[in-house]
Amino acid sequence: MIKVDGIHKSFGKVHAVRGVSFGAPDGKITGLLGPNGAGKSTTLRVLYTVLKPDQGSASIDGSDVVTDSLSARQKIGALPHGAGLYPQLTARENIAYYARLCGLDKSEIDDKVAGMITMLEIEDFADRRTKGFSQGQRTKISLARALVHDPQNVILDEPTNGLDVMATRSLRRLILKLKDAGRCVLFSSHVMQEVAALCDDICIIANGQVAIDDSIDGIRERTGQEDLEEAFVTAIQMVGDE
Repeated sequence: MIKVDGIHKSFGKVHAVRGVSFGAPDGKITGLLGPNGAGKSTTLRVLYTVLKPDQGSASIDGSDVVTDSLSARQKIGALPHGAGLYPQLTARENIAYYARLCGLDKSEIDDKVAGMITMLEIEDFADRRTKGFSQGQRTKISLARALVHDPQNVILDEPTNGLDVMATRSLRRLILKLKDAGRCVLFSSHVMQEVAALCDDICIIANGQVAIDDSIDGIRERTGQEDLEEAFVTAIQMVGDE
């Protein structure tokens, strides 16, 4: 389970995150939704220990992301926005390298990597250097790296950005499989159709603050809007009116 409790983060005079709190439980898909610049990616970077919050706290299965950051990292698989690959390594080598970084035993790495290649259907290009890969191919390899150590918590920052229809459908199936396996899945998006199709709970962020945090039905009820897009706009306006 992922917990966020009143985190703040500023960059100079820009107060990017202003007291954000929410929880993402195991066995559910939690969406972090908001317009560009709302603070979604900054919040996720705090969770995968790239940034330290100025105030507040966050934890991964009880491990504080600041005071126990190594333990927190071991419990997550993260797909950051714009995650890069080592272009001179093959897809298989990229995944195996991350498996070693995650501390997997050498005797199990080959089997783990092979399992990722099969699950994500990347056999056709597994032994090609990643230089020149399409966006969909790069995303699949990045996902394999994030999942190779079998993490309980998975954090995805706009994972379908730049993917075609077939790659997006494949990724959505994988996210649902992770949920069915009891994992905690937290992902950010601004694609309403994607959120409606996948999420159990949604935390809408606007201007660095939580506008609303509830189930899809709860958000519709609280905003008085049946259409999720209209509910999203109403929630954002509620923050602006405060």
